[in-house]
Amino acid sequence: MDEYRTLQEVSQGLYKEKGSKFIAIAIPVDSVDEVRLQLEQFRKHYHDARHHCYAYRLGEEPHEVRYNDDGEPSGTAGKPIFGQIQSFELTNVLIVVIRYFGGVKLGTGGLIQAYRTAAKAAIEHGRIITKTWKALLEIRYDYLQMNDVMRVIKDEGLRIIHQESRGQSCILLEIRKGNLETVIRKFSSLEKLECTVI
Repeated sequence: MDEYRTLQEVSQGLYKEKGSKFIAIAIPVDSVDEVRLQLEQFRKHYHDARHHCYAYRLGEEPHEVRYNDDGEPSGTAGKPIFGQIQSFELTNVLIVVIRYFGGVKLGTGGLIQAYRTAAKAAIEHGRIITKTWKALLEIRYDYLQMNDVMRVIKDEGLRIIHQESRGQSCILLEIRKGNLETVIRKFSSLEKLECTVI
């Protein structure tokens, strides 16, 4: 399977309990660097909040996973947030739950419920979409092979990301992962052509 479920855009949820406010924000992300940038921005924007707890899942199996309680009792924030990412079978998503403390302690069960409910609300207020995993394929070929190369690109409906024609010609293509083997086989049948998956 080369398909995955993620969110189309940023969405938000809110949960209130005994004066505490839990603002949950679900964000589609594609890399750890993007996650770090988002977390940094949320910490600045909600600088007066007591906790900035989060969970994310990235990539294909085995997924890259991380969750953080940010000072809440161990297992009461990050794990319940991550549980919702799992329940909705999402990947390439980050959920941050910002807590403004209301003065009354909620206890372990109360915290788990609050973080889980806020994260769920953020997902439910968003739009879940199905996307496909992509691969990048670099093709190096002689200029005289241009017509053959373009025929494969057209037949397979491939997207050209970059193209160069100095000396040896080079094209960078975006390909649905499920079609990668077929496309490589077609290109490999052409003589003096190099195929490299990036």
